[in-house]
Amino acid sequence: MNLTLDNPSAVGAPFGDRFAHVARLDLDGGALLMLSGQVAVDDTGAIVAPGDPSAQATRIFEIIGGVLAAHGATLADILHIRTFMTSLDDLPAYAAVRRSLFPAGRQATPPASTTVEVKRLFLPGAVLEIEVTAAVGTAPVTHRTPPGAS
Repeated sequence: MNLTLDNPSAVGAPFGDRFAHVARLDLDGGALLMLSGQVAVDDTGAIVAPGDPSAQATRIFEIIGGVLAAHGATLADILHIRTFMTSLDDLPAYAAVRRSLFPAGRQATPPASTTVEVKRLFLPGAVLEIEVTAAVGTAPVTHRTPPGAS
C-alpha cells in the first residue's frame, strides 16, 4: 500500500494550503481516492453564485472532475458522495444537477450517497460542500438494474 496526499495543478490550491484535495491509497490493481470537501469557488477562491445551489453544485462537480482527472478517474468512478447543505429546501435544485451527472436507469445506478443539513459552511455564500470517494484502475463498477426497471 502507498498513500499519497495531492493538490493537482488542474484545480486551485486549497485555502491556506491547510489540507490536500485528495488522499490516494494505492492498492493492488487500483487506487482509492478520497477527496476533501469542495465548495463552489472560482480560480481566485471567490464563491461562485452565492446562495445558488444549482450553480454551486455544477461548479463543485467541475472541480471534483478536475481532481479526479488528475488521478486518471472520472465522475463514473465515484463510489460515494457526501453532501453538506445549509438548507434541505435546496435539495430539488441540487438533485437536478446530480440526476444530470449520475442518471439512474436500466444501465446505471447512481453512487451511494449521504446528504445532511448543516448550520453553515466555512465561506459566506456557500450553500453546498461535497466530498467524494472514488476508485480508479480497478475493475469497472458494476451497476445493478434497479427493481422494476426493464
